Amino acid sequence: MAVIGNPGLAELAPYPFERLRALLADTKPPADLEPVRLSIGEPQHPVPPLITDALKTGVAESLGRYPASAGSGELRETIASWIRQRYALPDQAMCAERHVLPVAGTREALFAVTQALLDPARRPLVLMPNPFYQIYEGAAWLAGGAPVYLNTWADGQGLPDLDAVSECTWARCGLIYLCSPGNPGGQVIPLGFWKRLFALQDRHGFVIAADECYSELYRDENQPPLGLLEACRQSGRDDFNGCLVFHSLSKRSNAPGLRAGFVAGDARLISHFARYRTYQGCALPLHSQDAAMAAWRDEAHVLANRDAYREKFRLASARLQGIAPYEEPAAGFYVWLPVPGGDEEDFTRRLYAARGVTVLPGRYLSRPTEQGDPGAGHVRLALVAPLGICEDALNRIRDFLTHQY
Repeated sequence: MAVIGNPGLAELAPYPFERLRALLADTKPPADLEPVRLSIGEPQHPVPPLITDALKTGVAESLGRYPASAGSGELRETIASWIRQRYALPDQAMCAERHVLPVAGTREALFAVTQALLDPARRPLVLMPNPFYQIYEGAAWLAGGAPVYLNTWADGQGLPDLDAVSECTWARCGLIYLCSPGNPGGQVIPLGFWKRLFALQDRHGFVIAADECYSELYRDENQPPLGLLEACRQSGRDDFNGCLVFHSLSKRSNAPGLRAGFVAGDARLISHFARYRTYQGCALPLHSQDAAMAAWRDEAHVLANRDAYREKFRLASARLQGIAPYEEPAAGFYVWLPVPGGDEEDFTRRLYAARGVTVLPGRYLSRPTEQGDPGAGHVRLALVAPLGICEDALNRIRDFLTHQY
């Protein structure tokens, strides 16, 4: 009998939230407490009215027309203008037509990029941080490649050790995923790291795919996170050779349901990816493009968003640092919390049973390696709920750590 299906499907691990549901299936929260979910990074701040207004205005006309897979010229120029302003790029370095491609959120693009840019006949290696966003792993398997996990440890800078990767592995690398600011640790990749990676890329020719979906949720207004395209510019790589960045409005603008983002970078890679997506069929509806333009043109709501997260991280630090010290994240909306005793599944189950708070075990975001499992002994808290709900949840976690664990 002929084998049906992509063999990579057999390699796909259960998604983290499937594992979490199974873990808690037989556990009930206290009847007198409203459950609080800190397990999933789904922003719950209000969607800015400028987005919903643009959707309402554009929807009637847009439903009768096919959108172009490359998006409108106006949307691409809006995105290019935002990139130039945010990362201090000159006009000639960021051309809307050549360097920008709108996509249906970063998840779609991060997955599809391997299908478009890797040669499955080579069975390329796809490098990724560990812990990681599981889409990276699935994209590697289903493109005919194989994932390689680069451990990032919470007690250091949270960056992969490039020197620990063998020359043989670099030679087989087709693409490396990096997340900056990171998920779950919130670390920002510095210029020195990028320069070392550029030198390796020059020798071996792989693609660098930077997931920057948390780039606008930073703590210090005077130090916005460095982006990959900005690092290219500062390193004299004005053509962004082999480099792509992935951005979204889900976190920046509290609009995960809009499914709107972009890929930008190397014009040659953008051209290849655009050709692939013409056949893939993930064009943004025109009213979604209108809403995306409204969002990318406004920074006031983003500043307010950062202020709200900043307050929640001050609360988290005040409630938890004294009893379960953790590395303060530079950006993002996660706390990567070490668990007393080191058994994060037991902690997760008991916390839910005692206090009705759901968190995500660290090993659901990581893979074991010869050097160990960097997700072990941690849970991830997503501080995405409104301030009062987060404060209540943090108080419950503190009480649980102090009196019951």
